[in-house]
Amino acid sequence: MKIKTLALLCASFFSLYASAAQPQIERYVVSFPQGDRVAYHGASANEFPHGLAVGIGSGLHFLRKEGGDLLFTTLTDRGPNADAPKTGKRESKIFVSPDYTPLLMTIRVGHGKAEATDAHPLHDEQGNISGLPLPEGVIGATNEVALNETLQAIGSDKRGLDTEGITSDGNGGYWICDEYGPFIAHISADGKILQKYGPQAASGEQSVAGGLPNIVKWRQPNRGFEGLTRMPDGRIIAAVQSTLDIEGKSKNSARFTRLVSVDPATGKTASYGYPIDIDAYKKAKDAKIGDIVALDNQRLLLIEQGADKDKNMRNRIYVVDLSHASELTPFDQQPPEFDDEAALKSRGIVLASKQLVVDLRASGWQQEKVEGLALIDNKTLAVINDNDFAVRAELTDAVSGKDKMDDYAADGKGHLLVNGEAVKSKIAVRPLDKPESNNELWIISLPEAL
Repeated sequence: MKIKTLALLCASFFSLYASAAQPQIERYVVSFPQGDRVAYHGASANEFPHGLAVGIGSGLHFLRKEGGDLLFTTLTDRGPNADAPKTGKRESKIFVSPDYTPLLMTIRVGHGKAEATDAHPLHDEQGNISGLPLPEGVIGATNEVALNETLQAIGSDKRGLDTEGITSDGNGGYWICDEYGPFIAHISADGKILQKYGPQAASGEQSVAGGLPNIVKWRQPNRGFEGLTRMPDGRIIAAVQSTLDIEGKSKNSARFTRLVSVDPATGKTASYGYPIDIDAYKKAKDAKIGDIVALDNQRLLLIEQGADKDKNMRNRIYVVDLSHASELTPFDQQPPEFDDEAALKSRGIVLASKQLVVDLRASGWQQEKVEGLALIDNKTLAVINDNDFAVRAELTDAVSGKDKMDDYAADGKGHLLVNGEAVKSKIAVRPLDKPESNNELWIISLPEAL
């Protein structure tokens, strides 16, 4: 009897301990009290009677506490877009609102709600920028074909940005990053682009910016810089979303993705390897970084996510320590992305170390991705998803036996093709179902200080 009682007491103790050790979470759906929407007048306008949702959450930065409320800065990405078949051999995207300009916004969390207000369009000396892809042949070009809703090619824009992470510059402005170039840009508080860094042009290459290691031009299309942070010493560190695909050969062999550092005061750059959970994925390219935020000059928090071997989504936050990580630039003549674990070791290359902090899926996260991560204090985090403007693409009038987007090609002139012949099939824009259409924000209180 005593043994049974003791066992029950022990079980109760460990149950309480396990419960106490779990993060405490406040969940919010972000609303837009100023009525912000994206204008839309396309063929599916009856499905969007109030326009499109604003797709914030591509990055998140904690500003301050104000009267008991929490204030954040966030931004949108390049704008509402939807999947489309390839145009020739090039990837395509439908830009639902081609003249869209990426936005900065403020999120205030308090009194049981989260509200996004005060939209500021990103702009430069020439006016508002766009989210259209860069011209073919320029460093940073994804070689995507931008299509409008009627599948007509709409061109490119050398000033285009697909904006992602955001962090403070320490003087009232911000640093942001982009998936195209990939680029890092310094902006003012109202969204004016002051300075831009991109891959350094090699002989014979064209570039709209420079100052970063040339090797990052090998990012997979639309998987450039997904997050960035400012370290206490002033360095800006940006995370390449997925493994580099050097000369089209390394995306599935690389054991790491790159964390690229630039010191704005000196222009000095460096890069480090973040070890992905390579055994969790069917292919290394399936791992994706969501966002990063600095803890100190050597440590940062990082979101790693992606579909695992069983097609289940993973969303995990790690502490990443760079203190013993190798600076990779001296090795880039023979890129370590091609090395297996033994080869990395034989070359003396040490990747960053990491430790799990929060498994968001285990805590109830159901959105596909987490694209914003902010540090409120050493025990409190915030995360947010990007709802992709709550739009999706749907194939209509499909040819019999051809019910997948990949079964078709686009000609850039308004038609879908099957075996080179134009068909009546179209791509329609439809609303995302809830909860995927929501911008969900979590405040996470950790059981221990970071």
